[in-house]
Amino acid sequence: MMTQQTIDKLHDMKLTAMADAFAEQMGKPDLGELSFEDRFAMLVDRQWTFKEDRRMTRLLRIAKLKDSACIENVDFKTPRALDKSLVVRLAGSDWIKKAQNAIILGPTGVGKTYLACAIANNACRNGFAAMYKRAPRLYQEVAIARADGSYPKLMNRLSKIKVLIIDDFCIAPMTDPERRDLLEVLEDRQSISSTIIATQVPVENWIEHIGDPTLADAILDRLVHNAHRINLKGESMRKIRSSLTKSDKSGR
Repeated sequence: MMTQQTIDKLHDMKLTAMADAFAEQMGKPDLGELSFEDRFAMLVDRQWTFKEDRRMTRLLRIAKLKDSACIENVDFKTPRALDKSLVVRLAGSDWIKKAQNAIILGPTGVGKTYLACAIANNACRNGFAAMYKRAPRLYQEVAIARADGSYPKLMNRLSKIKVLIIDDFCIAPMTDPERRDLLEVLEDRQSISSTIIATQVPVENWIEHIGDPTLADAILDRLVHNAHRINLKGESMRKIRSSLTKSDKSGR
């Protein structure tokens, strides 16, 4: 009777995993040989693991990362000038704690988006909030927020995302509202959050694509000077994998 009351109280306190672990312990008489401290530690570990798993699941859901990318599956064998030691550093959390940025450059299909999402996936696993946005969609969302009055709420939310991916940056010339909105996003995030830029356009050509030299200089100042750079080269990974698939089929 007392056991069930204890389990019910744990459920009432929303300690579901601990309640389940306690019920399991009571069904295993051999665990009675363990000390109270050891058995209690097992209960706490179960609840802690459950809570951490839920938090990571929530962070990954919010992040909306593409391709279910993860660091463990990053291809270091295909020649594309990928610095493994730098990727390993970015898989850690020190650069995030220092609010540094990352810039991933390279031609289309070489794996920029996958790598950015893999790094952000690891950030989520380390307990940091991340989010993936294509640049055109980000500008669109900010413009809509300005129009419907939710701009302060959106900007506050973006500032709190510890790792924000902006993919397809400079994919097209920017309008004046887009330049100003991007600057506001970066200004709110400066010194408190990290931004990952994925783009085909070399940094030296950003000013031309951004358009306004003054605003472009301000944007670059907030992105470039404390950024880790990965400059990918080589053929499209999609093209390489497609060729391998065709080769496998022809060899059967």
